[in-house]
Amino acid sequence: MIRHIVMFRIKDEYRDEIPQLVRNFYSMKGKIEGMLELEAGADILHSERSYDLALVTLFENREAFEAYQTHPAHMPVRKRMHEVRSASVACDFEL
Repeated sequence: MIRHIVMFRIKDEYRDEIPQLVRNFYSMKGKIEGMLELEAGADILHSERSYDLALVTLFENREAFEAYQTHPAHMPVRKRMHEVRSASVACDFEL
């Protein structure tokens, strides 16, 4: 299994959109074959090292993770995140 974690910093002008961005992530749930889990949420601490938003997913294998990258349910979410983020970090590991 592959755990995929991404954290995003959102540009100031899009901060009001954070709740919608979380809903956008959840719009993928149940639509991508091989995605076993999806959790997303906005940061609640707002410390200097905090990112604004996190996405945590679990895929049954590397092939499912790779298919997710270009899946039609993922593409509009990915596109919007590229528009609104100022930075992002990711970690992907095998379980």
